[in-house]
Amino acid sequence: MPMIDVTIPEGALKPEAEERLLKELTDILIRAEGYTPETNKLALSRTWLLLHRPAAVYVAGAPADAPRYRIVPTVPEGQYTDAVREILVKEVTEAVVRAEGGKFEDVAPRVWVFPTEVPDGQWGGRGRIVRLSEIHAGFLSGEPDHIKAGQDGHKVGQERVATRRREKAHELLAGALDAVQKGTAAK
Repeated sequence: MPMIDVTIPEGALKPEAEERLLKELTDILIRAEGYTPETNKLALSRTWLLLHRPAAVYVAGAPADAPRYRIVPTVPEGQYTDAVREILVKEVTEAVVRAEGGKFEDVAPRVWVFPTEVPDGQWGGRGRIVRLSEIHAGFLSGEPDHIKAGQDGHKVGQERVATRRREKAHELLAGALDAVQKGTAAK
């Protein structure tokens, strides 16, 4: 059930290029979650892209000299690893470069990507909370390779959330240890 908020200023891209970009962004996000957009119709049908069209974009208080793009892929907690976030940002940026038809070094500085995870238990839809384990159980049923491998979607979702929470705990502990060590060294 990923969602993508895409901000593209009015007239920034040719209509055909924009249409290709929006489809490509959807496919990139579905793949980043570990699914195949070509075969998983359920994942495809549950992926929403919300297009935002600002009348103008300003940089340093003046109208921007070239289009600026902001892409915010949002998924339930546990879907992204650091490696997946890196790949996602790179692929999204490359897709915008292709859509604009420019050079990477010229377009990339104007593309911002914010991969966002919503904590498990805070993703709501259809009038209720939907957990990652439920989402995976449904999506994996549409992935023939996963069924053949005998993967339990509920277990996959639970493991992803647990792994992400361990990563966050390690980051927090490393930051606390660093702060203590710097505080001790400063005395």
